[in-house]
Amino acid sequence: MSERTTTAVPNIAPETPSSHGQEPHLARALGNRHIQLLAIGGAIGTGLFMGSGKTISLAGPSVIFVYMIIGFMLFFVMRAMGEILLSNLDYKSFSDFAGDLLGPWAGFFTGWSYWFFWVVTGVADIVAIAGYVDKLAPGTPLWIPALITPVVLIVLNLPSVKAFGEAEFWFAIIKVVAILALIITGIVMIATHFTSPSGAVASLSNLWNDGGMFPHGMFGFVLGFQIAIFAFAGIELVGTAAAETKNPEKNLPRAINSIPIRVLLFYVGALVVIMAVNPWRSIDPASSPFIGMFTLAGLGIAAVVINLVVLTSAASSANSGIYSTSRMVYGLAQDGNAPKAFGKLSPRKVPQNALLFSCIFLLAGLILLYSGDSVIGAFTIVTSVASVLTMFVWSMILVSYIVFRRRRPALHAASKFKMPGSGFMPYVVLAFFGFMLVALGQADDTRLALLVTPVWFLLLGGAWYFNRQSPLQQARIAEWKAVRSAEEVPAAG
Repeated sequence: MSERTTTAVPNIAPETPSSHGQEPHLARALGNRHIQLLAIGGAIGTGLFMGSGKTISLAGPSVIFVYMIIGFMLFFVMRAMGEILLSNLDYKSFSDFAGDLLGPWAGFFTGWSYWFFWVVTGVADIVAIAGYVDKLAPGTPLWIPALITPVVLIVLNLPSVKAFGEAEFWFAIIKVVAILALIITGIVMIATHFTSPSGAVASLSNLWNDGGMFPHGMFGFVLGFQIAIFAFAGIELVGTAAAETKNPEKNLPRAINSIPIRVLLFYVGALVVIMAVNPWRSIDPASSPFIGMFTLAGLGIAAVVINLVVLTSAASSANSGIYSTSRMVYGLAQDGNAPKAFGKLSPRKVPQNALLFSCIFLLAGLILLYSGDSVIGAFTIVTSVASVLTMFVWSMILVSYIVFRRRRPALHAASKFKMPGSGFMPYVVLAFFGFMLVALGQADDTRLALLVTPVWFLLLGGAWYFNRQSPLQQARIAEWKAVRSAEEVPAAG
């Protein structure tokens, strides 16, 4: 049985100067604290800060269960990804193992769809940044933050992967501190029976006193999944950092296993406190409930600070996205699925051509900002498209895992990081994603995503049809078929 990968073997080396005139290599420069905070930053997305208000308006207090269910399902996606990545440290990302296990077409579709997902997400983040800049400095032309943000992202990512890791480490710290401050403030308000100007008294009973936990019934509960799913987009980010992580056998499992605790604390804990202090019907769906709670508490300065935190969160998400897209395009170029120029690294071991290529597309945020009726309206449309794309990527991870268990049982048996319920949970989570697509089709603003994304896959299919004709791709396809045949014989036996 072969344990090799049919994709190009990535260049991974310690962060030392290149010698003998060789090309620089990707460096394993991200330590444990970087990868842990990168995972936290990925789990705490812009959707939590900006989109949770609309989610609450749709689902009411049952939004708590919405986030718990999504977090539960995605834990298994992450465990599947972790087990496969650790089975072969030559994999640069999940695009690599999709191409290895499902065929070169899967690496092409997964890599480019993930690139497009982060570009779309980056556009959503720029929309959010422009909106919060307008709140902090009313009258600021929207094009200014939309133009400055990509420039800042380039500055943060060009120096080295360690510079990116440091920036994202502190971005994540800011988000964690903000959420913990909100939870502590909320607990104090609940304990002291804080009374709002409207006469509402802070109490946990606010979670069920107004129509129960499911005030809009099951239909409202289902609608809550539309925006909530985007809050988790980026949770798989540690998978794209696998090739640049020190001691991945130790650090990746730590980051993945802490996901349930993060979901309970940062999502469920924050939303319980928000709705206990501020009855859910009084929460404005067009603004951040985090800012609303600090304002309600009379902490005007804190509300301004939270505005800055939310802005930082959006910048953090965009920063992670640019990092991911540059590495994904770099890997695609190495496999002949993108122009060769994107497969080159700078002397500082950064794929700068791929980085600049991705940043250019973020300028689409300018067009969206000036073509929509509102910032939150533009945000909802863009995040819905991103949600469909990220579910496709998560699904490819799960399908790859199903094939991994069937074709490489020895690697699965030897794994020290097996996915719990590996025989049936991939199918359960895939069924859940099917349910999510149905949920997205229930409202006009999110239904648009189901109409737009098929166009992307048609374009991608056309691109693959022509790309697969190249001698390099034909050789990779033939090699993949030979390896698959060699593996299926012992698997069938």
